[in-house]
Amino acid sequence: MNEPLKNQDFPQKPEESHSSLIQRAMQAFDRGQFVPPSSPADLLPPSLTPQGFAPQSAPPVQPQAPAQAYAPAPIVAPVAPPPQYGGHAYGEQAAHTPQFAPQQPAYAPAAPAPSFHRINHQRLALEGFAVPGGAANAQVEEFRIVKRQLLEQVEDLRRQGAGVEAQAILVTSALPEEGKTFVAINLAMSIAAEKDSEVVLVDLDMARSSVLSTLGLPSGPGLVDAIADPRVDVRDLVIKTDLGGLSVLPGGRPTASDSEYLASARARSVLARLVEGHPNRVVVFDTPPVLAAALAVEVAKLSAQTVLVVKAEKTSGSAVQDAAGLLSAGCPNVQALLNGVQFSPSGRRFGTYHNYRG
Repeated sequence: MNEPLKNQDFPQKPEESHSSLIQRAMQAFDRGQFVPPSSPADLLPPSLTPQGFAPQSAPPVQPQAPAQAYAPAPIVAPVAPPPQYGGHAYGEQAAHTPQFAPQQPAYAPAAPAPSFHRINHQRLALEGFAVPGGAANAQVEEFRIVKRQLLEQVEDLRRQGAGVEAQAILVTSALPEEGKTFVAINLAMSIAAEKDSEVVLVDLDMARSSVLSTLGLPSGPGLVDAIADPRVDVRDLVIKTDLGGLSVLPGGRPTASDSEYLASARARSVLARLVEGHPNRVVVFDTPPVLAAALAVEVAKLSAQTVLVVKAEKTSGSAVQDAAGLLSAGCPNVQALLNGVQFSPSGRRFGTYHNYRG
């Protein structure tokens, strides 16, 4: 029986470590490869700080201006100063931010409204009106004769000191449908063609507003409104047209007291305001028929001349006499104009001259 060998020299195995399982695993797999890259000591956790290394405080980092990738181009357009808020300019803290000129709006501003209204010259010519600048015809010549007589009397009355009434002409008729508005518009356009005169055509036939509708002008406040309200300046209500020298004044909103307003003392002061500063301005009134409304009689008191339109072969003699009698009480200068004549007792025919060859 062999006895166990004693006291023989055999290489001794190292004593097994009594370390923990985690420590033995770290030794078996070479812990060094898991060491994090070098960093400032003050950023390493205490468990990873090498023995014998005394952490030192990192040197202070000097602030540096941020590098710019490009240099901003200089601004050429003037820039308005930024608005102030509490004594400091809004955006002051970002002084390095380049300013930009405000952009123009994407839309164009609306054009200002024209200072005059256009009238349909072609339509007026087709309806038989003597439009200035159009072809000369018998009707144009007829109204030239009528307006010349009226303007001469305007000058005579002004020299006689007739007052503001000298510059006012009333156009009316005894009964409806006799052509008074047709005559008033043609007379006003003929006067507007004068080189030394201008005219304001007043549409006082407010129940129909024939002047405004014929010329294609908008309705609105007018003469009666200026008389009723002292705060209204009648000159602000005048509508200018593209026909040089011709303006139109609406009558205003119809009321139950139109005749009373026109009979008041203020009516004359409003008329004076209308011609103030315009010595060559003529005011032409178009009113309702005399035998249909009392307004024409009151307007006759504001006018130095009255044109009573009589429709040929329609208006009776008695109607003409009644209307002339009522008008002459306020205006002594009443003249009749025969409208719709198909013949001339003297054989005068103006239209034939302009086509004469010989």
